[in-house]
Amino acid sequence: MSSRARSRRLCTAAVRESTIGLWAMLALAACGEDASGARGGDGGVGSGIATLSGGGTVGDGGSGDSSGAPPSSADEGGDEGTKFDTPPPPDVSLGCASGGGGLGGDFSYIWIANSAESTVSKINTVTLVEEGRYITRPDSNGNPSRTSVNLNGDAVIANRNGGVTMVFARHEHCAGGNTSSGPQDVKPWPDDCVGWHTPMAYASQRPVAWTHGDFNEGTCYYDDVKVWTSGANGTIDVLLLDGETGVVEQTVPIAGVQAGYYGIYGGAVDSRDNFWGTQLGGGELVRVDRPTFTVQHWTTPAGGYGMAVDRNDRVWTCSAMVGRFDYPSQTWMTAQAGGAGGCMPDGDNLLWLANNPMVAVDIDTLAVVQSLPVPSYVHGVSIDFNGYVWGPAINDNVAYRVDPGSGQVDTVAGLNLPYTYSDMTGFGLSQAVGPSG
Repeated sequence: MSSRARSRRLCTAAVRESTIGLWAMLALAACGEDASGARGGDGGVGSGIATLSGGGTVGDGGSGDSSGAPPSSADEGGDEGTKFDTPPPPDVSLGCASGGGGLGGDFSYIWIANSAESTVSKINTVTLVEEGRYITRPDSNGNPSRTSVNLNGDAVIANRNGGVTMVFARHEHCAGGNTSSGPQDVKPWPDDCVGWHTPMAYASQRPVAWTHGDFNEGTCYYDDVKVWTSGANGTIDVLLLDGETGVVEQTVPIAGVQAGYYGIYGGAVDSRDNFWGTQLGGGELVRVDRPTFTVQHWTTPAGGYGMAVDRNDRVWTCSAMVGRFDYPSQTWMTAQAGGAGGCMPDGDNLLWLANNPMVAVDIDTLAVVQSLPVPSYVHGVSIDFNGYVWGPAINDNVAYRVDPGSGQVDTVAGLNLPYTYSDMTGFGLSQAVGPSG
């Protein structure tokens, strides 16, 4: 989508979503042109999806382990067994509804991969309604797991069997009206809300993470967003993709780190959009510098399954133990915590870990300070923009939304092996703002 066409659409959306007359007039003034919402023809979006060849930037598709047989999803899952105020929105110019980008309030979604059917579900975290379900790879054989949501609300999904797919959150950004309305309405590939798909020939591709991008005060939109991902074929690559097109902009070989089969298992960005990746059960913590693409790595003292970056740019590995890495001092702190799968900071002083019950540790002391019982084990955990803690229950095909203040549990049913435990809402990205002071 061209910046001009997107500008018209976003300004129209800002006017439509304004509830006070003054804001509506200011939003119109900020547009600087008519807000007809017509799709521009100068950006090359066309059908709404760009399918890119793997080219020479990725591996050769060879097996990553000596047996030649990739582990199953079940094998992977078996390796380890008071609501709060969200951070203030960025300073923006007049006309930017919801502080820009649109995340928060009533516009809050969780994107959960259905690994067994190669789809991803878009669930409204306010209404608990699944508003769309999308195929994640042209052959419906992606076996997706990790998802990531940017500050505009759009999602990317990594397929374990290779390839990354982007899906627009807002229908006005989609190529047309042939798009899913829910779990019983999965459209043939490609749904009109699929923005792009980039095939990759990796035996194992797990991590995916958006960068923050640059906030455009004229369009109320985050521009120049990128996507980090990683794949393994006996060796490890970390890749940076253009967020609007899916084009691979940089491939970074990770030397000196044993790939095994999985390579890098989880990934996230810090406040400066540097990539951090962890390995399953221990191994190395990997950092790729965003401006220079230089690589550093450190041995992890606590075996981890999930990982996250907190509001102070400290990196966490999570399972039964938690490990916290401070980059400036190059030091680790570890503690027993009682988690099992993924983890996510709440933007304040807690890090939530998946399990049953879900448990919270203090991000400064690493002490366990709260637990939330749920009906069954959850493998992932995420925070929405209204302060609820979410957990997909991989064995029961549901997702739970839990009020951390009252402990009330609400359930979304109808999922299909909901494996995701990455930043499913975009909240993790929104609170990665770096140390204060």
